[in-house]
Amino acid sequence: MFPELSLTGYELDLAHGLAFGRSDPRLAPLIEAAGSMTLIVGAPVRIGPRLHIGAFIVSPDGGIDLYTKRHLGAFSTGASCDGIVPPAEATVFDPCDLNPLVRFGGNIAAVAVCADTGSPSRPKEAADLGARTYLASMFIIPSEFKKETSNLRAYAVRHSMTVALANYGGPSGGLASGGRSAIWSERGELLAQLDPAGAGVAVAIESQAGWSGKAVMFRAN
Repeated sequence: MFPELSLTGYELDLAHGLAFGRSDPRLAPLIEAAGSMTLIVGAPVRIGPRLHIGAFIVSPDGGIDLYTKRHLGAFSTGASCDGIVPPAEATVFDPCDLNPLVRFGGNIAAVAVCADTGSPSRPKEAADLGARTYLASMFIIPSEFKKETSNLRAYAVRHSMTVALANYGGPSGGLASGGRSAIWSERGELLAQLDPAGAGVAVAIESQAGWSGKAVMFRAN
């Protein structure tokens, strides 16, 4: 799983020009690369005349499904890292309610994009639908990181779900990022967490013996 709008970056002023279609040929390399994995990647998506924040779900069999962000967010003017304040999401995108579940290895997972996680009813809805994993594709700025991750950990415990967070490891669209992508067990145990900055992968593995986790940062030569 990758962060919100991961294929284009959080570049709201470029979203119309970079927008994907539901069966976009630019997804072909990801279908080929997926192999036995399920990939969740974000992009602006045009459905009819409207533009949405989407998360493509690329399955091992080559199938593609689409989740769309329901709750649009806005950053405060204090969030800018280069003096450029991005437009509010609602001035660029429309909300949409495509909400497929993800099935892998006998597991059922639900997807959420950033501000969708701010409503406690959304993870409850996911749990009621049978999800054991909650996949949060986000862009969290440093000042909001503690609050957002506290919510995610609380959802894990409240609904007995493994919760995974994918966040940017560097700035995008004029905004600083809090990094530290992470995974929590259904008991709220932190299984893996990346550094505040840089690229990496957080991995959690469930076996009969329980959970284990690992954080791998990619270091430039």
